[in-house]
Amino acid sequence: MPVVMARDLEETASSSEDEEVVSQEDHPCIMWTGGCRRIPVLVFHAEAILTKDNNIRVIGERYHLSYKIVRTDSRLVRSILTAHGFHEVHPSSTDYNLMWTGSHLKPFLLRTLSEAQKVNHFPRSYELTRKDRLYKNIIRMQHTHGFKAFHILPQTFLLPAEYAEFCNSYSKDRGPWIVKPVASSRGRGVYLINNPNQISLEENILVSRYINNPLLIDDFKFDVRLYVLVTSYDPLVIYLYEEGLARFATVRYDQGAKNIRNQFMHLTNYSVNKKSGDYVSCDDPEVEDYGNKWSMSAMLRYLKQEGRDTTALMAHVEDLIIKTIISAEMAIATACKTFVPHRSSCFG
Repeated sequence: MPVVMARDLEETASSSEDEEVVSQEDHPCIMWTGGCRRIPVLVFHAEAILTKDNNIRVIGERYHLSYKIVRTDSRLVRSILTAHGFHEVHPSSTDYNLMWTGSHLKPFLLRTLSEAQKVNHFPRSYELTRKDRLYKNIIRMQHTHGFKAFHILPQTFLLPAEYAEFCNSYSKDRGPWIVKPVASSRGRGVYLINNPNQISLEENILVSRYINNPLLIDDFKFDVRLYVLVTSYDPLVIYLYEEGLARFATVRYDQGAKNIRNQFMHLTNYSVNKKSGDYVSCDDPEVEDYGNKWSMSAMLRYLKQEGRDTTALMAHVEDLIIKTIISAEMAIATACKTFVPHRSSCFG
C-alpha cells in the first residue's frame, strides 16, 4: 500500500542544490508520477521488514520522514515504517508525515493537517464501519436507486427501534436470525437466535436474516477477508488488493437447530476460532490451502475446480465493494470538504 509523501519529498529534495537527490531511476521505493514525471510517490516493500536493506532504509532517513502511532498498537505498521527509515515521534508531536491512529480524528485536528501529512482515517468513516450506519446508508440507496440495484444485505432490522417490524417478519419466517452489536468487531457479541425472546434489547443491535445455505468448502463455512484502500472520495478512488484471505470455521456446518449456539460452526472470525481445539494454523508461507486460513487465490482455485464461475464471483465481489462505499460516499466527501484542507491528506 503506497502512502504518498509527494510534497514532502519534493520540497526536501529541492531544499539544497548540494544535497544528493535520488534520481528517477535509482531507487525501488520511489515512483515518479504526474506531469513530466516530477511528483515522487513513496512505495513500501513488505520484504524490507525481513531483509533490513539499508538501501531501502536510506529513503526515510535522507528525507527525514517521521510517523506517529496514536491509540493503537500496530506492530506491523511500525515495523514496515522503521524498515523504510521513518523516525517515530511522540503521539503528541505535530512534526510528522504519517499518523496511524486507531480512532477517528476530531475536526480541529483534521484542519491542522499540512499538505505533507497523511492520516489513515477519513472524517465520518464510521458511515462504513459502524453496522447501524452502513445499514441505514444502504437502505437509503435502495429507496433512491431501487431495491434491486442495492440488494446487497439480507433482510435486517435495527433494534430496539424496529422491534415490532422484526417480530412481524419473524412471524412469517422464523429464521434463524443473527444478532450483531452495531459497533463491535472480531465476532464479539454475535449470536444466532430462532425466537425474539432470545434477544437482549439493552443496547442497539442489528438482527439479520441468517443465510442458512452458505457456500461451503469441505462442509465448512468460510468468509473472505479483502483489502480495500480508498485514497480519495472526490473523485472517488478505490483500490482492491489482488490477494486476500479465506477464513474457515472449525466445526463442520449443520443446519440443525441444536447447533444454533455453536460459534465455532457459524462464525468464521479468527478471534473466535483460534480458541477452538480444532483450529489448525499453517506456518509455511508457501502453503496456501491448509488449515483454517487459506489465501484467496487458493480458495478461488478450489472453487474453479468444483465448477464455479470464479470470474463472475469476483465481478460480483467488486460490485459489492463499490456499492458499499458509494452508499457512504456523500457523507464522507462532504466531511472531507468541511474539515480537511488538502484533498490528499486522508486514506483508509
